[in-house]
Amino acid sequence: MQTELTRPAAAASVTTPATIDLRPKRRWGERLIEFSMWLSGLVSILITAGIVVVLLFDALAFFRRPEVKLVEFLTGTVWQPQILKFGIFPLFNATMLTSAIGLLVAVPLGLMIAIYLSEYASPRARGILKPVLEILAGVPTVVFGYFALNFMTPILQNIFGKDVVEVFNVASAGIVIGILIIPLVSSMSEDALSAVPRALREGAYALGATRLETALRVVVPAAISGIAAAIIVGMSRAVGETMVVAIAAGAGPRNFASWSEALGGLNFLNPFKAAETMTGHMVRISGGDLAYDSIDYDSIFSIGLMLFIITFVLNLISRWIVRRFREEY
Repeated sequence: MQTELTRPAAAASVTTPATIDLRPKRRWGERLIEFSMWLSGLVSILITAGIVVVLLFDALAFFRRPEVKLVEFLTGTVWQPQILKFGIFPLFNATMLTSAIGLLVAVPLGLMIAIYLSEYASPRARGILKPVLEILAGVPTVVFGYFALNFMTPILQNIFGKDVVEVFNVASAGIVIGILIIPLVSSMSEDALSAVPRALREGAYALGATRLETALRVVVPAAISGIAAAIIVGMSRAVGETMVVAIAAGAGPRNFASWSEALGGLNFLNPFKAAETMTGHMVRISGGDLAYDSIDYDSIFSIGLMLFIITFVLNLISRWIVRRFREEY
């Protein structure tokens, strides 16, 4: 009886839990980080827009001059501002040639490094090798330029002969540019390969594939969009490289009297002769005694606009490839 009387009292002593507040709380730290990221994005957009406006304004000032013809600028084979010859082809050709040589060096080596780090290296080896590889990206490019001039050029001359390979040449600059962009290509490619799900690898192993067959026939095709994007970003980096080509490639445009001379015997593709790229030319003439608002001064901005257009198109291609061939798992 006593027990029955005390039970209601014990039950009455139990308090009802307070209502839980499910409304989102203000976290000022997250708000501050969000605002900082938004502000950084806005500043980046404004800086990019400012660069485009400056390039367009000064480039249009160059093309408005009566001495400059847009058709001649796009199709001419001589760039010599002193005699009012403004054909962009010699500078464009040297830029594309050095970039192509750089990609021929960087893509195979960078892809092999990425496959090794992703598929073969142990976690400890990857943790050591990847930071060491990325240190290469921190070496000043002027060091790479003198490396191309004093190390790579003598090697090419010993192989092909001094009568074939000039002291300043496109090949040595292109090879060293390839070495310079290896960390970029390998790092981005390795990230793309590592993002491939482990289940695809295990499925290939279950079917009897070797590690190499799995890497080349399963993992690489699955990560092809990321690898292609890495290659195009490397191409953009090679196109914009300045100090290597300014030191090792040459200090004057490789002009051609006509298109027949340029195309005859594929002279425009000869990598063992000196040539000046767009970035190298901008560095050389902007460091001289150029009068402000002169035609030589305004020509720098027309070359800069061409570089911007090239890199912009490459970025558009990269984004299209990523959207077109991206695999979602």
